[in-house]
Amino acid sequence: MTLDRSEFELWDRDDSLRSFRDEFELPEGVIYLDGNSLGALPARTPIRLRELIDAEWGEGLVRSWNSHGWIHYPRRVGDLIAKLVGAEPGEVVAADSTSINLFKLVTAACRLNRDRPAIVSERQNFPTDLYILQGILDFSETVRELRVVDRSELPDAIDDDVAALVLTQVDFRTGAMHDMRDLTARAHEKGVLTIWDLSHSAGAFPIHLGDDGIDFAVGCGYKYLNGGPGAPAFLFVARRHQEASRNALSGWMGHETPFSFDVDYRPASGIERYLCGTPTILGMAALEVGVEMLTRADLVEVRSKSRRLGDALLELVDAGLSGLGLGTACPLDSSQRGSQVSLRHEAGYSIVQALIARGVIGDFRAPDILRFGLTPFYLRYVDIFDAVEILKEVLETEVFRRPEFQKRMLVT
Repeated sequence: MTLDRSEFELWDRDDSLRSFRDEFELPEGVIYLDGNSLGALPARTPIRLRELIDAEWGEGLVRSWNSHGWIHYPRRVGDLIAKLVGAEPGEVVAADSTSINLFKLVTAACRLNRDRPAIVSERQNFPTDLYILQGILDFSETVRELRVVDRSELPDAIDDDVAALVLTQVDFRTGAMHDMRDLTARAHEKGVLTIWDLSHSAGAFPIHLGDDGIDFAVGCGYKYLNGGPGAPAFLFVARRHQEASRNALSGWMGHETPFSFDVDYRPASGIERYLCGTPTILGMAALEVGVEMLTRADLVEVRSKSRRLGDALLELVDAGLSGLGLGTACPLDSSQRGSQVSLRHEAGYSIVQALIARGVIGDFRAPDILRFGLTPFYLRYVDIFDAVEILKEVLETEVFRRPEFQKRMLVT
């Protein structure tokens, strides 16, 4: 591969996804490499929200729950997300946050396997997922053991005592991917149910929940789905488990007839039983815009571009930045890597801050990882070339050692 910028420009001209860039509001002079933390703003979102605020809320008021179908948002957006994750209509619902949805699904799985006392996860899992599992261990009457093991130890940790295997498909730090099909099959051989966190994969590449036999899954709406900060999350329950499983957070929206206001809870049939409280309508509307856009793309092409972007970034770093203290934290084989590239440097935090000051927005993950998200819908190949050139300048001049880049922000 040539390292000349003109070659990257040619790739951009041949890019089948290039028209999607025009569907986003992107600040001038910014190279955005953090879509795996917060997706960019779709141009249609402010229009849709203004429409909802002025007409549906402003004029329709409470009538819009019926006249504009607000009450159906969780299922409607869920069915759109189902197209992105290889699920069927009626198997996905948009609701709450990823953490809350994980609690719902892990407790449901453990009730289905109530004679088994253990949950298995990995040390590299996203910390909030582990926190939720620790909380379940604190109050559950049936779960008495949380086995948190290294990735290499997972196959041996899955035995007849395990109720549920809880993992994230793409490691948030390194981008390393699990083989969901293989690990789910191993779990099922032992009678173990699987719960997968898709927060760093949904919308970034094809997922096949149905074909892979997945039992349960969760994911967030504000990364690759471009639903906006704090967007509603989603959850998946395979149809075969829906009627036998129960949602521990038995709120009124998961009731069979919410507006009968019965004193006793009766779960709704199907995926709606996994709703809890009132849906956030503004958030749902924004998420719907982002998801609908993704359903118009071929995720196979999205994945192909993502891999090429990552390979190009790594080759540029290897060719031009050797001897500057950088290491590679992500898999070199793009088939084993999510839609991100992760590098290591002992001054990782301050380097990221110096890059942001130059308009290259990535993020830092402790202890030493510079993380660059690759969102093929709006990221160009020349953006990768330019970002690496700026990274080289930051490292060679050691501008990152300036005092203003040492100050730790609350959000990294």
